[in-house]
Amino acid sequence: MDFNLSDEQNMLIDTLRKMGEREKFKELAKKVDETGDFPWELMEKYADLGLLGMSLSEESGGGGQPVINTILAVEELSKFSPMIAAPIFESNVGPVRVIDAFGTEEQKKEIIPKVAKGEYSVSVCMTEPEAGSDLTSLTTKAMDDGDNYILNGTKTFITGGGHASHYLVYCRVDDIPGYKGIGGLLVEKDSPGFTFGKQEVFMGLRGMPSCDLIFEDVKVPKKNLIIKAGEFRNLMSTFDVERCGNAAMSLGTAGGALDAAKAYAQERSAFGRPINEFQAIQFLIVDMAMQLDAARLLVYRAATGAGRGFPSIYESAMAKCFANEMAVEVTGSAMQVFGGYGYSAEFPVERMARDARAWGVAGGTVQMLRITMASLIFGKRFDQRKGK
Repeated sequence: MDFNLSDEQNMLIDTLRKMGEREKFKELAKKVDETGDFPWELMEKYADLGLLGMSLSEESGGGGQPVINTILAVEELSKFSPMIAAPIFESNVGPVRVIDAFGTEEQKKEIIPKVAKGEYSVSVCMTEPEAGSDLTSLTTKAMDDGDNYILNGTKTFITGGGHASHYLVYCRVDDIPGYKGIGGLLVEKDSPGFTFGKQEVFMGLRGMPSCDLIFEDVKVPKKNLIIKAGEFRNLMSTFDVERCGNAAMSLGTAGGALDAAKAYAQERSAFGRPINEFQAIQFLIVDMAMQLDAARLLVYRAATGAGRGFPSIYESAMAKCFANEMAVEVTGSAMQVFGGYGYSAEFPVERMARDARAWGVAGGTVQMLRITMASLIFGKRFDQRKGK
């Protein structure tokens, strides 16, 4: 097993690091958190660098790079802020990957090249007011109506809501019960009957658009069906790639906190000397570094498996779960290194600690991931409805 990055991958990381310094991404991260305004101006810059759609299939208009390269890019940029890394995440390991993997040639040619240019963005629409972890309980329905499906229902906490150009809506097709009825429809933003709720304000990830989606007799052409009813496994296989991206956000957030804590520990003095000379601070920093490296190995392992198709369910679940919890612990330790200043909005670790909390809920809770891993370890499915 080779843990060394290639020259091209090291160059990618170095390019993004220098870009962050040149474009003053630290200051931008603070501004986005204060105003709640997403940095849309980054889309053109990222498109010019070939970062949007970089790991989507080349024949469909993507960059054809391995998924691990996207993970490296997301990790490096989210050291500044998850908002700064978000366009790379969404355009590579988000729902557009479902189109790349399972869409028709017509769907791929229509969507993927424009995602790579920053002209289109695709939002995933799973969660409902009464269905989150249990996707088989979705009530949003798409009923056959000749050449169209008639879509009705409500989605909630939808990232990109109100701003994305397209929405991959997971819904119950033709009222078929259970997981066999779950399919995926691509809905365009301006479709009649499709409206948006108010923008959410969250504890962290400020600047990320998120709102309810309301579908009232929305006509969706049948050609927009991406995942057919009964292909639930396909839907979840691409979601395992998205979990790797989620975990990379945790790596970056924790990495940014570690960098900030190291720098502060060398600058801050107490009792007449820099605080990094005190064993208590040294142990905090070392523990942070160990946790981060352990998580990084799990994430890279899962993402490398994605280069051979899709990551192992077990590996992606373990990587996301461990990285999500690691980010909360590491950002908390960084605040401790900063002391009272760590609780101040004038310093970045306060924001990083808030952002870190989001990833253990988004994209599958750490509790549900543990249930998934338990099922794989014991070789049986544990039905949460029956308690067996």
